[in-house]
Amino acid sequence: MRVVIAGGHGQIALRLTRLLSADGHQVVGVVRNPDHEADIAAAGGQAAVLDLEQADAGAVAEVLSGADVAIFAAGAGPGSGNARKDTVDRGAAALFADAAERAGVRRHLQVGSMGADRAESLTDDSTFTIYLKAKWAAEEDLRARDLDWTVLRPGGLTDDPGTGTVYLADKTGNGRITRDDVALVLAGLCDTPAAIGRTLELVAGDTPVREALENL
Repeated sequence: MRVVIAGGHGQIALRLTRLLSADGHQVVGVVRNPDHEADIAAAGGQAAVLDLEQADAGAVAEVLSGADVAIFAAGAGPGSGNARKDTVDRGAAALFADAAERAGVRRHLQVGSMGADRAESLTDDSTFTIYLKAKWAAEEDLRARDLDWTVLRPGGLTDDPGTGTVYLADKTGNGRITRDDVALVLAGLCDTPAAIGRTLELVAGDTPVREALENL
């Protein structure tokens, strides 16, 4: 497969690039900073330098041309300010989906956030609420598109070594999950038709990843 990952220098994305490239897939990581090209290359991927806050759908579609899977794993990140929660977590996600439609890339994975489904009930103006509302808007935008989409909402992320066992379901309840295991699940979701059209939650559990994907 040819897989294009938005947010290619993210901690999950780099892990995912290593997994996919080790299995013989071609991985392109979309990054804003050209200084990140070397890290993507070291993980076995190829960098495409493009600012998703400034680019248009046509430019992004060129990067996606010929891809089998598009994965949106970008995020403004902590300390980025409220405005960028909207321009990245919502706006860039919608742009990436626009570009996927233009390029004819049907399989589309989007990394969401646990708790996004309660965003509309929140009335405060905290940064976390703004973040959840941006993630929810990105999910709603994707669900309305004619793409073979899957939204994956991981629990609280840790840098502990992956266990290879998870709890993956439409609803899991709150929990934590290693970035290693999130990457492993994303790699499997690239070719899991049963996940199409579903919003899935992911936390640590006792089920091997392969079995968790088969159980879908």
